[in-house]
Amino acid sequence: MSVPLLSVKNLSVSFRTRSGIVRVLDDVSFSLGKGEVLGIVGESGSGKSVLSYALMGLLDETADIKADAIEFGGIDLVGTRSPLASIRGRELSMIFQSPRTALNPIMKVGKQIEDVLRRHGPVTRSNAKAAAIAALAKVRIPDPERRYHAYPFELSGGMCQRVMIAMALSCSPALLIADEPTTGLDVTTQAVVMDLMRDLVRETRMSSILITHDLALAGEYCDRIIVMHAGHMVESAPADALQARFAHPYTRGLFAATPTARTELQDLASIPGNLPDLRGELPPCRFFHRCNLREPDCETGAIALAPLGNDHSVRCRHPL
Repeated sequence: MSVPLLSVKNLSVSFRTRSGIVRVLDDVSFSLGKGEVLGIVGESGSGKSVLSYALMGLLDETADIKADAIEFGGIDLVGTRSPLASIRGRELSMIFQSPRTALNPIMKVGKQIEDVLRRHGPVTRSNAKAAAIAALAKVRIPDPERRYHAYPFELSGGMCQRVMIAMALSCSPALLIADEPTTGLDVTTQAVVMDLMRDLVRETRMSSILITHDLALAGEYCDRIIVMHAGHMVESAPADALQARFAHPYTRGLFAATPTARTELQDLASIPGNLPDLRGELPPCRFFHRCNLREPDCETGAIALAPLGNDHSVRCRHPL
């Protein structure tokens, strides 16, 4: 078996707040192969974005990050001597959730791409502009020479997202993390952006992590999917295997709440209840109080991810 590009073992993240310690991630472990697209799915508050920020080293000083190991390309990213700052933006890049807030509103988009290239890429001042225009052309922005001089407010949401993708890919990273890259875009633009990302990933053979609340979207574009709920990994499987069997009640609930081309409005169902308060004591199954299939033993003893076969695992005492 080949060595994975990214390996995460027992990652936990908590935040110190005035109202107590908030445990946002608990013992998250996974690996990502070269050229693989991994989907991380869950509703808002499940810990998806915190996971991506922890991998990028972008959490603030109130965060307490613990992990047995986080290795990227054989490099240890845990500890005080981590080289993360030197490889972030070059080997490890990210597309943020809202391009309009991530881009500098008073700086031309071409200049923003130039800044990334000059800091992380093998370009000089004299050829940085040409490289930035080439990056815009790579993400299929029409008339890239003119768009180079545009400010973010002069571009549509879809165009701003393409600029973000161009910026993230400008230094040919080995791993791209896309945090809700279709947020705020209409359905047609969402499909265009996702198709573009898929094509670029295939062309460059880079690995990618897609963070989304849309299980159907992850099933269409990802090789493997991890389902998160309240900081726990509750299910992990290849995309085909997961769609053939939703073993965790939460995963089934997510699918029932996701509209598709074949879904009627009356067929959509919401997941009852709310995410648990991540302060204080939590039950072994953090979905317990929302689950209509719960049993008394679901509240007793730790529940680990258990294998179901076909590289499919689930954190549930009574899987479906």
